Amino acid sequence: MAKKTNSKGKAETPLMKQYNEIKAKHPDAMLLFRVGDFYETFGEDAVNASKILGIILTKRANGSASEVALAGFPHHSLNTYLPKLVRAGQRVAICDQLEDPKLTKKIVKRGVTDLVTPGVTLDDQVLETKENNYLAAIHFINKKVGVAFLDISTGEFSVAEGSLDYIKKLLNNHQPKEVLFNRSKYQAFTETFGQEFYTFGIDEWAWSEDYTYEQLTKFFNVKNLKGFGIEQWNMASVAAGVILHYLQNIHKSDLPHINGLARIEAEDFMWMDAFTIRSLELVNPAYADGHSLKESIDYTQTAMGGRLLHRWILMPLIDVKKIKARQSIVEVFANNEALTNDLREELSEFGDIERIISKIATQKVSPKALLLLSETLKIAKKIIDELVQKEPSLGSFLKSYKEDGHVVEKIQKTIHPEAPAVIGKGRLIADGVSEELDEYFRLSTNSKDTLLEIQQRESEATGIPSLKIAYNNVFGYYIEVRNTHKDKVPDQWVRKQTLVNAERYITEELKNLESKILEAEEKIGKLESAIFKNLLDALCKELSDLQHNAKVIAQIDVLSSFAYLAKKQHYTLPEVNDSLKIDIKDGRHPVIEKHLKTGEEYVSNDLVLDNASQQIVMVTGPNMSGKSALLRQTALITLLTQIGSFVPAKKVKLGVVDKIFTRVGASDNISTGESTFMVEMNETSNILNNFSERSLILLDEIGRGTS
Repeated sequence: MAKKTNSKGKAETPLMKQYNEIKAKHPDAMLLFRVGDFYETFGEDAVNASKILGIILTKRANGSASEVALAGFPHHSLNTYLPKLVRAGQRVAICDQLEDPKLTKKIVKRGVTDLVTPGVTLDDQVLETKENNYLAAIHFINKKVGVAFLDISTGEFSVAEGSLDYIKKLLNNHQPKEVLFNRSKYQAFTETFGQEFYTFGIDEWAWSEDYTYEQLTKFFNVKNLKGFGIEQWNMASVAAGVILHYLQNIHKSDLPHINGLARIEAEDFMWMDAFTIRSLELVNPAYADGHSLKESIDYTQTAMGGRLLHRWILMPLIDVKKIKARQSIVEVFANNEALTNDLREELSEFGDIERIISKIATQKVSPKALLLLSETLKIAKKIIDELVQKEPSLGSFLKSYKEDGHVVEKIQKTIHPEAPAVIGKGRLIADGVSEELDEYFRLSTNSKDTLLEIQQRESEATGIPSLKIAYNNVFGYYIEVRNTHKDKVPDQWVRKQTLVNAERYITEELKNLESKILEAEEKIGKLESAIFKNLLDALCKELSDLQHNAKVIAQIDVLSSFAYLAKKQHYTLPEVNDSLKIDIKDGRHPVIEKHLKTGEEYVSNDLVLDNASQQIVMVTGPNMSGKSALLRQTALITLLTQIGSFVPAKKVKLGVVDKIFTRVGASDNISTGESTFMVEMNETSNILNNFSERSLILLDEIGRGTS
């Protein structure tokens, strides 16, 4: 068969022809191309892979007249190398062999089985345990902006619509790992939202209202979007529809764990801009050896709780009733230390229910993860029962927990208790699930015993004591009889070979047994895969309830961790109300106090602010006297109050704050021609244009660089 020539007139091998055809369908992704026991990369992909992974770059003959760059790694090392590629911002298309090379004389059929991007991954090595991994889409026309956020690893899907400043705030709160935008608006997008995010352009036609509306209604199997409350949110619903369009090209399977769409309401949460979040070091420290608020107060025991705490810190409540509801639960845990300690110990054994659910939905879950899920659900039920029994006041909070004992039963009845982490590396399905499977396992593991049983039975039936069963490659299993006993051989035995001193025979029973033994491994694989898939299909029907229960457990984890924090750091319950007053007695900075050297004590401070007698406080004093610490601790005590936590103070009365603004520290923005003073004036102007009577404003040495 003649080799095809490429565009330069050089010969192209069948393998490279196949590679080029698949690569053409995924030009934006690094293609990991399975060849035998290796994943290979070619051309520019190989050059990039060698740099990112530190693997050797070689060359491969592409026919008779050309060479192409080549870099590869063993297929079993995929879990080691894939996370490095994704963290480096690569989109990775994994191309596998779709048939057994032994069963074809032509080139092996190959196809892309997975496409992994920074915003769409289920890989535990890529995901941060206590952080969400959001994919975002932004749709904007003039000053109208809509945004959607999806974490495919947990199924959380939410949308918002509003001003440019509001959407920028949400982007900073969610910190998406990948942002989708209209490819035709690249310049406008970068001018508006900057270049700090990893982005991917989507063709303009996919952003039409009709197309995205159809995507959403079809995906959720609804007639309209009224049930989600976004029927009038055209910009946001387009963004959400584009995310689903994007997922269709990545995940060919259904995604049943994405079963709802939530609105993010601007009036439900405190407003903090990106500068405030950074300067208060809420979730990330400003310096390598610094400490964030999250790190200092995070005593959660589960991954789900850690992610929830992260979201609460960035989106504090402004509804007094909701804040008090959280406080009341924290107070229950704080007043029952023994119960809280027992609860925390049980939570420490939890698996990540949300992320296991996402792997069930995408059929990528390991048997071991299912066993972990079943054990976790058993512990969760035990926790709920204990809390209801010992703290009846929590009854209304816990009553929404849904019964999931049948899920535990399904898993434990189906999956072998010593199932492996990887399918095909050990016994997957438990005894008693399938008689046929059990028989194949008996044949596979006890074939020698079965053959000995037949040998003994036939020896006794025929009266031939020296009869033996053996195997060869020519005609498989056979019975060998010495010539002295060949007159005792039954008529139904078929003679296959004559030796000097013996005859060899086969029987129908032996041939059937041989066929079963030789096919046992293949049959076991097929039967186990079918049973496993049936189990996953059954579990997919339970995902909504499991996700709800995971959210309940996450809240229990965070609220009990607040109680543990309060006891450990001597925090008190703040009084929150609708007044316009902040009254802090002996307030302390939660981060500085946590990291003081042993024996050092934080010097506490009082502060009173209201809209009548003392609306503004000017703090003066020498360097290193704690002025900046006082400013920041006021903001952090306010924030801790409004996420439902106890606070580092002797006593706090707080009227809810709707926005926190900070102007702390100086930074030139020379690249855009702005001096430190200009930056400060612009940010101060932004504060003056956006504050309300409930806003907390913190200015630290404003204009210090100018006389």
